[in-house]
Amino acid sequence: MTFKKNLALTAIALAAGTSAMAQTTTSSVTLYGVADSYVQFADSANRLTRVTSGGLAGSRIGFRGNEDLGGGLRGLFTIESGINLDDGTNGQGAFWGRQAFVGISSAGIGQVTLGRQYGGIYALTGDFSEFSNGNYGPSTSVIGGFGGYEPVRGSATSATLNGGPARVNNSVKVESASFGGLKVGALWGMGEVSGGTTRNRVADVWARYTAGPFDAMLSMVDDKAEAASLQVRTISGAAAYSFGPARVTAGVVSVDDKRVTDADGQGYWIGADYRSGAHLIKAQYVQNKAENVAEGKTQALGAGYQYDLSKRTAIYSSLTRFKNEGTGYGNRWATSLPANLTNASDRNITELALGVRHSF
Repeated sequence: MTFKKNLALTAIALAAGTSAMAQTTTSSVTLYGVADSYVQFADSANRLTRVTSGGLAGSRIGFRGNEDLGGGLRGLFTIESGINLDDGTNGQGAFWGRQAFVGISSAGIGQVTLGRQYGGIYALTGDFSEFSNGNYGPSTSVIGGFGGYEPVRGSATSATLNGGPARVNNSVKVESASFGGLKVGALWGMGEVSGGTTRNRVADVWARYTAGPFDAMLSMVDDKAEAASLQVRTISGAAAYSFGPARVTAGVVSVDDKRVTDADGQGYWIGADYRSGAHLIKAQYVQNKAENVAEGKTQALGAGYQYDLSKRTAIYSSLTRFKNEGTGYGNRWATSLPANLTNASDRNITELALGVRHSF
């Protein structure tokens, strides 16, 4: 009897302990994604018609999770894979190429994460641009290409390769909580080269201030890969202000190339949008200008319309005119230029996009 009584009491105690742990410790894992594709018509020296992935947002599937560790601490992770809906291939050349990180957050203080992560310039050129930093319309991805360096699209010549400085491999990222509307962050991307702790790295710092209708952000990225004789510093700033249903946005990206090639350049944008119920109208002007290069300027002016069929599904369209002054740095589009679309006598491009986006 005594053995059976003790066994019963032990079972009750274990059950109570398990129940208490379930009540004090919570965790969750969320599956999410975006399916976005559009038909693109381009008219220049030659015409192009194609289906392309990721207009309003890059198509993706991802998992994010967190666990309450007690005392205001939480464990967290995100793994996210980009998808090209037009042909089913991967979007970034790596299966979890959009994001892949794990970390710890502390309530009221901030968080530390490790892995492949967005740098500050990704949020700056995405959140403050009417056409984000995607691959259609007058988006901020038009800015760059100076000496082959791509601060917005991601540059294979970066110290950490495969996407830096917009997405940075091998990185440690620290972000603060909001203190009176101000958030600050820093990221260190390691080149992982023996003997090159400081000679192969991406150093990234940023600050963002949000107060009511006003939102502004500053970013500085120093990207160095000694083996490739690369050192480029990018300083960026952007701001947005809302007037009820209307909003204006603007920003600038300045690239200081410290290599012998001295392929400096700047880009800026200004835009506005207006929302009325399910309808969203937007317009933006973008300029990209390479220094020390003749005919090194691209201008893009476009307007777009979006209709939200539901909270998850929207249809959209845009019409954009790209004016290119020259070849090389001065011959840009929101994505890589297809062969033979332009030629020496006809470099300008008129683009029409019609698409649909569903998020889940």
